[in-house]
Amino acid sequence: MQVYGVVGWKNNGKTGLMERLVREITDRGFSVSTVKHAHHRFDVDQKGKDSFRHREAGAEEVLLASSHRWVLMHELRDEDEPSLDTFLARMTPVDLVLVEGYKRDTHAKIEAHRAETGQSLIAEDDPTIKAIASDVPLDGMGRPVFALDDTRAIADFILQQTGLAK
Repeated sequence: MQVYGVVGWKNNGKTGLMERLVREITDRGFSVSTVKHAHHRFDVDQKGKDSFRHREAGAEEVLLASSHRWVLMHELRDEDEPSLDTFLARMTPVDLVLVEGYKRDTHAKIEAHRAETGQSLIAEDDPTIKAIASDVPLDGMGRPVFALDDTRAIADFILQQTGLAK
């Protein structure tokens, strides 16, 4: 299973790029899964629903299943957040896992950048960022720079980097 990341500061286009990459790469016949890291508390459950009530009652894990999908919710309680590698090991093998976030991990990544946010590039101090997808030209980066909306070229680069290119 190959892993490649998409990182960037808030509102720089990470999620849109992820969505376009998943579509582009699956359209080419590859199996793709995603991991999204959230920096805030989140809930995929709704207050009052049975599975929410199970978790609130103290269940360590709750598996919610239907004929269309299933989700396993694990409460960390007083545990540390598991590593990305721990989560990857639990996933069903696919050709490529695209990871949104986890910018401090050591896997290869591409940075999404929008000039209008005024934020500095993470790539300036991070050698794990192999390319930048930007809405403005960037010179002297020492790595490839793609137009943020050039999904085909970015997908080509990621597939080449991961050894999946045909």
